[in-house]
Amino acid sequence: MVRRKNAEPIDWPCEGPALDDFVTSMLARGDELYRDLPWRHVDDPYAVLVSEIMLQQTQVARVGRFWERFLSAFPTVDALAAAAVPDVLELWQGLGYNRRALALKRTADRCAAEGAGRLPETYEGLLALPGIGPATAAGVVAFAYQRPAVYLETNVRSVFLHELFPEEEAVSDKVLLPLVEAAAFHPAAAADPRRWYYGLLDYGAHLKATVPNPSRRSAGHSRQSAFEGSRRQKRAWITRRVLAAPEGVSRAAVLADLNTAEAAAGRPEVEPPLFDSIVADLLAEGFFREENDTLTP
Repeated sequence: MVRRKNAEPIDWPCEGPALDDFVTSMLARGDELYRDLPWRHVDDPYAVLVSEIMLQQTQVARVGRFWERFLSAFPTVDALAAAAVPDVLELWQGLGYNRRALALKRTADRCAAEGAGRLPETYEGLLALPGIGPATAAGVVAFAYQRPAVYLETNVRSVFLHELFPEEEAVSDKVLLPLVEAAAFHPAAAADPRRWYYGLLDYGAHLKATVPNPSRRSAGHSRQSAFEGSRRQKRAWITRRVLAAPEGVSRAAVLADLNTAEAAAGRPEVEPPLFDSIVADLLAEGFFREENDTLTP
């Protein structure tokens, strides 16, 4: 999503700083708080995409070693497309939300088959790929291609809420998006999209560490449920168990081992209907295969 031609004037909040002042202030604040992260100033769109997907719902401090290890194993789109799904998932273990790894693999498969091993260069082309949403597509446009884009993720959202809506609750992204767009296409920000968004990301991270999280005042904010004991935890456990058995493992053995682990954690056993439902989801999503009640990576 880029700025539309002949767009209607933006209703910039009159109670906050003027647009010029806001952009100047945020650029200076970002320079002051700059974090030297390994995926910054990388021109390879694929490497940027991997970082953006890994950073979804995962703390920055955890992503660095995974990003470097993943790119070492799969340095190009074609390398990832040629990889086996179990190998991709194995390198993803520890990051959580394994669906992201499968979506990234499917994106590589499509780009290898249809795009000569290259990612699209447009927001719209990126958005059409598996698992790539508006923020991820805009991130690749801004960070890899150095073009202005409307990149609204949690830290950027925090900055706009803190600076422009300091007293308001339940501010929707519909309200924020035009403001993010206006700022991104301001000449001072558009001259260096990387600097602009690196600054917002770093300032947003600083805010979360020093003041009550401004993102909580977003209309779409929801507290993440506890992982331990959740369906997500059981999904992750089952996935790891099957990936650890390249020769395959029976459904019954996986359920028995899962319930042993649950008992050790002081939790009740997993009932067969819940187990079957989780396994059905994992099979449908392509995490592993099944033949004659044997689950195989």
